[in-house]
Amino acid sequence: MEKYIFDKSNGLWYELQGDYYIPCLTVPAQEEKPIGIWRRRHLRYTRAERKALYTELLTSGRLNAYLSDINEHAKEQMLLLTQEMAEREGVTEQLKAQDQMLWVQRMNNIRDRAMEIVDHDLIYA
Repeated sequence: MEKYIFDKSNGLWYELQGDYYIPCLTVPAQEEKPIGIWRRRHLRYTRAERKALYTELLTSGRLNAYLSDINEHAKEQMLLLTQEMAEREGVTEQLKAQDQMLWVQRMNNIRDRAMEIVDHDLIYA
């Protein structure tokens, strides 16, 4: 028996493993992009909760691009929400100069609320 055979009907190569021919499948090369916190969180969620989407993205070679888009959108939304909430609540540089602890408390509160919104809208959606 031959080690490798080609099936013209489906265009796949098969490799002999013991008594069986197993398809030689490879994942297309993907562009390497930086890994951010939002990307890791969405990857963990997608891998655990949306297995069909994860498998389809992984086998089509679009997983890295998809996760990079999510990461960029989440960073932009987080920054925008934080700035808007700080302006609306009067958390300014003047407050920072007058009472640093109050400024830190309010900014931490704003950051936490913005993270919850980004998680709900993008990461766990």
